[in-house]
Parts: sequence; C-alpha cells; structure tokens
Amino acid sequence: MKNTENTNNKNLEAFGLRVPEILLPADIDLSSWSVIACDQYTQDLDYWKKAEAAAGTKPSTLNLILPEVYLNAPDKQDRIAKIRKTMKSYLDDGVFAPAKKCFVYLERKTAFGRTRKGLVAQIDLDTYEWKPFSKANIRATEATIVDRIPPRKEIRKGAPLELPHIMLLVNDKDDILVGGSGALVKNRAPLYNGELMNNGGSITGWALESDDDIAAVTAAVNKIAEANTAPDGSTFLFAVGDGNHSLATAKAVWDEYKAELVASGASEAEIANCPVRFALVEIVNIYDKGLTFEPIHRVIFGIDNEKLISTLAEKLGGKIKAVASQKELETAVKNSWANFGFDYVDSDNNQKFVLLETSIKELAVSRLQPEIDEFLKNCANSEIDYIHGTEEVLSLGKKPGAVGILLPPIAKDSFFETINGRGPLPRKSFSMGEADEKRFYLECRKLFC
Repeated sequence: MKNTENTNNKNLEAFGLRVPEILLPADIDLSSWSVIACDQYTQDLDYWKKAEAAAGTKPSTLNLILPEVYLNAPDKQDRIAKIRKTMKSYLDDGVFAPAKKCFVYLERKTAFGRTRKGLVAQIDLDTYEWKPFSKANIRATEATIVDRIPPRKEIRKGAPLELPHIMLLVNDKDDILVGGSGALVKNRAPLYNGELMNNGGSITGWALESDDDIAAVTAAVNKIAEANTAPDGSTFLFAVGDGNHSLATAKAVWDEYKAELVASGASEAEIANCPVRFALVEIVNIYDKGLTFEPIHRVIFGIDNEKLISTLAEKLGGKIKAVASQKELETAVKNSWANFGFDYVDSDNNQKFVLLETSIKELAVSRLQPEIDEFLKNCANSEIDYIHGTEEVLSLGKKPGAVGILLPPIAKDSFFETINGRGPLPRKSFSMGEADEKRFYLECRKLFC
C-alpha cells in the first residue's frame, strides 16, 4: 500500500510550488514581444534574423535572451552585457505593467492544428534534482550534460529578470490541474491574446489569483501527489519535459547564491523567500491531446558516414536497407519504434537515404546514443547537433560532410514509470512537439533585483 500519510491537504509550498509575481508589458504586442526558446534553430541563423525583423524596435523578449545560435559567437560577452542592460531598462522605463501575483492558465494554438494547455507557476529549486535516480518532487527526464551549465550560468547569474521556456510534465490522467484551471477562467477576460511570430501560432492566457482559484489548484496538486507517491513515501510530481539544462542552471545559480546568503548570515526567512530560489515554468499534462512527443534527431559533421552506419548496424544488431527517396525514409522511420534513418551525400556526390532496421524493444534512443558517443571518441574533428523537426535535419544531411539521423517516435504511456524505475533517458531523447511548437518567452519575473 502506498504511504500517503500527510500528502492530503498540504499547502502548495510543501510541493515546491508558489504563486509567482508575473510581469507583462503594459502595452503588449505578442507578435513582437514573444519569441521562441533560445535552444531552437541552433543551426539556422536566418530564423533568428527573421525574429529580429519581427521584433523591430519594439520591446521584445528577443532582447532579453541569448539565442544559442550565438553561443560561440565572438561577441557573446557583449551580447550578454546588452541583455543585462536591456532588462534593467525595461524594468526602469515603464515597459512592464505592475506585477500581478497569479498563476497563468494558457492555451497555445500551433500552426500544426493542435491546442496545448498549460499552467505557468513558480517552483522551488530545492525540490528539484537533475541527478540520476533522485527521489525529488521534480526530476529530470534526460541526462544532464554538466558542461552545458556554465555558459548558461553566465547569462542567469545576476540577471534582473528571468523568462521561462521550461516545461514540466504532470502525470494527471483526470486533467484536474491544468484542465481544471482552464474551467475556472474561460469566462474571464484574458491577460493576453494574440498571434506569435514566425509560424508560432497564437496564444491566450488567463490569471488565476483569487483565494478560490488557489484553493482549487492546491486541491488538485494534493490529489495528483497522492496518486504519484511511492511506497517509500517519495512523490514524483513533475518531470522536466523541456528546458532541462536551463532548470539545472537555475538550480546551480541558486545553490551558489544560497551558500553566499548563509555565509553572510541571512535569516531563514530571507533564504526561504529569495527570488533566486525559484524558477518560472509552464506545467503541461502529459496526457494533453495537444501535446505530441517528437524524437530529437541528430546531425553529425566531420565523420565517415558509411562507417558510422555499418558500425551502428553491427552494435545494434540491425539491417541496412537503401531506400529510394526522402519521403520513403521518413515514412519507414515514423511507422516503427526501432528504425533509424540516415541522409547524407556520398563520396561521389550522390544523395543517399539509408534505413537501419532493428529489433530494439526498449526506447530506441537509449540504445543509439551510447553507440554514437563511443564512435565519436575516435573522430577528433567531429561535431554533433540535436535537431527538432525532420525538415531541418534532412536539409542539413544534404550538406557535404554531414549525416542527418532520423529517430523513431517516442511513446508516452509509461513515461513516468520508466523515469522512476530506470532514471533519466539519454540526453536529447525527445521533444514535446515540433520546433515551431516549442514554448515562446512571454511572462517575466524579477530575479536578481
């Protein structure tokens, strides 16, 4: 029997949740203000140039983030300094309306005809852990690459504002948290409503702020916690769906800052209520019909493509099969849980489409990625990138010296159970939706102020 003692009637803080103080522009134009997550289109500078054109001279979250396409740019430090300056000016110059203490229920209609529902909330970073086999309330779903945290810390540490692109999954078959929040607010005037730039679709958000609203959210969280409490008493409440490294960075920044606070003699109340202790997130029900799980594909540069494919076939016990077209390759991969597709230009400058058929029973990426990592150990000048969306990965595979690798679909039925039992998946295992469906920056919150 589950040990559910004390899981009923707890307040939100017991589960690592708080009502955030949301900052939105006083005169909000979503088509220029809101921009896609920084870790999208990492090889597509044209996308970000289009974003700059859409933002124009208006206030925009584009001016508050560092798109990762510029992560290795020679002017990175200048960009970070400009971000800090812009954050301060937006706070000082009246860009924002007064902060509103509320959760935000949102509905995002994407260009793919899907509607995803979410709840923007504030989480306590002390209730989150990315390390494998954690028993924390909030856990990572994918392996965290420690080397990716320091560059992100440069941006977050000391930043006056934070903007969320982190999405947490909740295991809520009855949809009492996100869906229940939506039922409360749908007849109210929205906080914001409008179209998003660059094929982003549209979004509408409503505030949950009354005592009754908060009580309803609290009751839902208690019920979900009870259903997700293990015999050992640990509760797996939320799984990080998107933004794992950003959340790990937020925790690293908080752990350092907390140590500074303790060393300076800060009180328990000061530590408990420090803004840096928290992070804004969007909570999404894993069973939301508008939420699709998409594989994150790979592109590798600077290797012997045919040797990679033959090595993977040997290691995974697979069969190599040439296919006639890109469409045939996409179909063969999408219709199986265990097939991989390769797109590359051979030494005679011919475009090749190759299918690797395997009989893997477990999540396919968990077998593929370790073998890729092992292969790349002997490829000194190689580089790997992780790509959301088939169109971009197949386009990159047409470039000389590159191979695009299509991964099969991801099932979500036993997602929480798998993470709870086996620990985080390999890095970049899945994506929630296509690239254009990723979270757009919109809401803000004061951080280091």
